[in-house]
Amino acid sequence: MQLNTPPSAATPALPSASSPRSSALRRRLSAAACVLLASGLPAAARADGGAVTQLDTSFLLYGEQARAKVAEPVVRISRLYSNGQALSAQLALDVISGASPSGALPSGVISTEVQTRTTASGNVETIPPASPDQIPTTTFKDTRVAFDADWTKPLGHFTTTLGGHVSHEKDYQSLGGDAKFSIDMMQRLTTITIGGGYNHDQVDPVGGTPVGLTDGSTLLTSDPNTKEVANALVGVSRVLTRRWLVGVAATRSWERGYLTEPYKVLSILDPTSGLTVGQLTEKRPTTRTRGDIQASSVYHLSRDVLYASYRYYRDDWSLKSHTIDAKYRHELGGETYLEPHLRYYTQSAADFYHTALIQGDPVPEYATADYRVGNLQTGTIGATLGFRLSGQSGEWTLRGEYVGQFGESYPNDVTGVQQDFNLFHPLNIGTFVAAYSIRF
Repeated sequence: MQLNTPPSAATPALPSASSPRSSALRRRLSAAACVLLASGLPAAARADGGAVTQLDTSFLLYGEQARAKVAEPVVRISRLYSNGQALSAQLALDVISGASPSGALPSGVISTEVQTRTTASGNVETIPPASPDQIPTTTFKDTRVAFDADWTKPLGHFTTTLGGHVSHEKDYQSLGGDAKFSIDMMQRLTTITIGGGYNHDQVDPVGGTPVGLTDGSTLLTSDPNTKEVANALVGVSRVLTRRWLVGVAATRSWERGYLTEPYKVLSILDPTSGLTVGQLTEKRPTTRTRGDIQASSVYHLSRDVLYASYRYYRDDWSLKSHTIDAKYRHELGGETYLEPHLRYYTQSAADFYHTALIQGDPVPEYATADYRVGNLQTGTIGATLGFRLSGQSGEWTLRGEYVGQFGESYPNDVTGVQQDFNLFHPLNIGTFVAAYSIRF
């Protein structure tokens, strides 16, 4: 077995805080699906020098307890040539539906007031007094289509990769490209990689873009909003022994444009009673700089393989996170393996994160109650089973995972009034992916 590092998609990215409702969900889905697709292309095709076509398919089911549900089929086809050159194209379809927290607080069990919330369509809904302790959510339903293509060309000790992608959904469009350059050194025991990319996105909220930190009745614009993202990567991997491979990679990204979640709101609390008396739309800065560094290790035992990685992330919104990820591939024999997976993630809150705003206090320049940029922890446990059926040349892969997500409880000292509910009940998330890969 070759010592292949896990694909970068195996480490889910931070929840996004800069595009409409489903961006963070999309990233988690991509991580879950791509890990079962081809993680890399072989340097050669057939021993006889002929080209090979490789087909990778996957189907993902994703569900959050009482919230979002997703079905995502992905098809990737690659043409592998004897000189190491490869052309690949991928098509993905996301069908997303369910509900997402709006950012507003429950009215509180002692309240008899009707609570309002803003939906993705720009309408105002209400929560009746009979259930004022429920976390307000907004419902959504969307379909996303994404196409990616890349070309890899080796030239001796050098390898270049060029790629591009386009995606479309009801309120978000993305167009981008990237390039990567690698060089093998020291008898090919060390590989240095540099790369970069650029995305030009458009955020087009249903019903128009509301003015930030207002009641939402006034629109900032009815036209799409622009968002631009540039990123850079530098990494080095080293074969320490014939069984041990280590690597370190650092990335940096720069975002500018419309980075607010247009459907999120913040509650306004009465300083005396602690009850919700209104709400404002959220507002975030128009720039964001992100950076992370990840160290990874792959160790091949006599038969099994141990993968481990640690990632540190921070940005200029004061959000910091730590991720520890481990997989153990155990060979069961007969081209069958079982790979358990454990992951722990924790993050601190952005500097403009507020559980709520207090009536009468000065309105801050930026504010959000989106729990995805608040204090957050997740724990993941799962396993992948890979096998080949008798008489078939293709390989099947089945993966199931459970993710427990935890945020901060309602801070009772916001107004000094005791509340009887928990702002963030633990969120249970389940994913299942079935994948099939074949060469012909």
